[in-house]
Amino acid sequence: MSEPLTLGVAGLGTVGTGLIQLLAAHAPRLERMLGRSIVVTGVCARSRDKTRDADLGQARWFDDPIALATDPSIAVFVELMGGDEGPAKASVEAALRAKKHVVTANKALLAKHGLALARLAEENGVALNFEAAVAGGIPIIKMLREALAANEVRRVYGILNGTCNFILSKMTDEKRAFGDALKEAQDRGFAEADPTFDIGGFDAAHKLSLLVSLAFGTTIAFDQIDVEGIERITTADIEAATELGYCIKLLGVAVSSPDGVEARVTPVLIDEESALAEVSGVTNCVGIDGDYVGNLLLVGPGAGSKPTASAVASDIVDIARGLVMPPFIRPTAALATAKRLTGAARQGNYYVRLSVYDRPGAMASITRRMSDENVSLESIVQRRHGPVHPGQAGEPAPGHKETAANVILITHDTTEDAMRKALRAIEDDGNVTESPQMIRIEDL
Repeated sequence: MSEPLTLGVAGLGTVGTGLIQLLAAHAPRLERMLGRSIVVTGVCARSRDKTRDADLGQARWFDDPIALATDPSIAVFVELMGGDEGPAKASVEAALRAKKHVVTANKALLAKHGLALARLAEENGVALNFEAAVAGGIPIIKMLREALAANEVRRVYGILNGTCNFILSKMTDEKRAFGDALKEAQDRGFAEADPTFDIGGFDAAHKLSLLVSLAFGTTIAFDQIDVEGIERITTADIEAATELGYCIKLLGVAVSSPDGVEARVTPVLIDEESALAEVSGVTNCVGIDGDYVGNLLLVGPGAGSKPTASAVASDIVDIARGLVMPPFIRPTAALATAKRLTGAARQGNYYVRLSVYDRPGAMASITRRMSDENVSLESIVQRRHGPVHPGQAGEPAPGHKETAANVILITHDTTEDAMRKALRAIEDDGNVTESPQMIRIEDL
């Protein structure tokens, strides 16, 4: 038997507690498999007195995560505190400089500082592993690093945020309003009191930025990703999508081409018969298009104590086996700077919902604006939804009210730039009661 692999765990929330439970439950099996034991010798958290459902054994308590990260008694520093600055960043940097291996689930830290931290790990000959930072229990990083190493990956995409998928699933399956579905997500612990990070698409964008570097061998800054959340999705959109044979999902999509990399997180319409449409609730999935393997779709739990702890433990097992690789598969010096392709150049079909005043010439004006930008319409569906009352956008003179109708447009193949120009002109014409809703139709 080799000497035990010693861990210092910073952060004893749901994931940290789950990790300690897992290592205790599977200690004999892991020792037989690895030829050495894995031992937690140090821990650190905000509160020493909090009751935790895990036996910390003989682990020493550290009040300072940096002191834990640099302590001679540990070989691996496990960072589960969260945050892209402050103690998380400082302690990970300290551990790497002290030639300690690092395992983290901190997607925000890696999205912002991943390249610098990877360079520091390489300089000191240690691992920086982060399987748990992307899609929870789905082993997407190991898939890219090992099973697909011989493939050129052309596209990576997926449902990367369980909170948004839960809300959209509830809206679709139970005809719930957005606010009602969000409240249930908060009540069940799937969404924070301030849900902006999730429903605004930022959590998914952090994960996508990591996938871009891993899949394409390029660097991309978080602010180079086009991000749009699900806040504007309404029951009218859900109902229209269903009637047209689609469902709405928040997807992260990154495509590599000779011209550059396009990366975006946006709501999209996908065929209701597609495999992706079956991924409901808080479940995540990641799809990969490789030139030799074709299209793969990995589905599984994207969060939670046990799935995330499983991913963290898999990184620790790699270190116990002596496997140390560049954090982003390729050495940081070999990562190319990606040319950003904006969504404006995207070609595709689009769904548009307009709340149109029921007045002569309104539809003629709308179709003319589309024609001005060479946007061809595949279908037009109109539904009346009653009177427009004072205070609504685009309303006529005070004291008057008009009826309005929801008009659903599906376009033929066109560019996003042309769509946005046409919709701006339509809104400026004053024939709609609110800003147009546009959602991409994704062929997956």
